[in-house]
Amino acid sequence: MAQSVMTHLVKEAHLEHLFEIESAATSREEIGNSPHYGTVNELKYRGIPVVPHRAVQMTKADYEYYDYLIGMDTANIRNMNRIAEGDPEGKIYKLLSFAGDGSDVADPWYTGDFATTYRDVLRGCQALLQKLTKREL
Repeated sequence: MAQSVMTHLVKEAHLEHLFEIESAATSREEIGNSPHYGTVNELKYRGIPVVPHRAVQMTKADYEYYDYLIGMDTANIRNMNRIAEGDPEGKIYKLLSFAGDGSDVADPWYTGDFATTYRDVLRGCQALLQKLTKREL
């Protein structure tokens, strides 16, 4: 969901030439799967195009390549630090930290509430984009 939302926000701001946005899992359960139908339905309802992809797992090489690695919750951050063997360059962040708090994005896998997850993701992505571009949205 976050990849699609951030891609949409970046395109709306006409900044796609400045960003490379990818999604990677921190566990192996969903590897190879396409986005969950609940995510697809929520994004369609919100008028946001779904970025087509299959789940891949984050690698240590991702840490070296990307400037920011964004996790949705505390478990993601823990797994990302494990995969990257630490965060010496300070690249790993929890998404909602950009929105002024360190809370976890609501996980629809457990709640079934994709609308709340969308609101969390949108708030975090808007704040991240604002930080990266230093612009008011």
